[in-house]
Amino acid sequence: MPVSLFTNANIPETIQQATAPVFFLAGIGAFMNVIAGRLARVVDRARLLEPQVPDATGDERLRLIGELRVLEKRMSLAARAIYLCTACGLTVCLLIIMMFAEELIRFDLSRYVAVMFVIAVLLLASGMVLFLRETRIAVAALHVRQELIDLGALPE
Repeated sequence: MPVSLFTNANIPETIQQATAPVFFLAGIGAFMNVIAGRLARVVDRARLLEPQVPDATGDERLRLIGELRVLEKRMSLAARAIYLCTACGLTVCLLIIMMFAEELIRFDLSRYVAVMFVIAVLLLASGMVLFLRETRIAVAALHVRQELIDLGALPE
């Protein structure tokens, strides 16, 4: 009978424990979906404005260029947030592999698993900070012209 490293492993229990971080992955995926949606809207807005710049003059040209600069900053932040969240997801995948391997080969990887978890959380937190910055820039850049507000004002 051949010798196996896996003879003492309880495979179903190992799978259950090693896949617990899958819920973490699901949350990361949902968060990335939100960021990707915002990025797509920013890209669409930039594509709409870019062709208008060559024909615009004066204040309108300055307004368009200013808005494009804000959109560029937002795209950069969203793309970096997606990068960090993707790195977080990959780290969680490695964490799952390590947890499974630890049980199967009976080698203590608990310190490495703990470090990987901390790294994953730090990557996710960094992505969330960039997302927060992107949303704050979006809100700060939103300007409704006063004459439009005055047109819609109701008598008091």
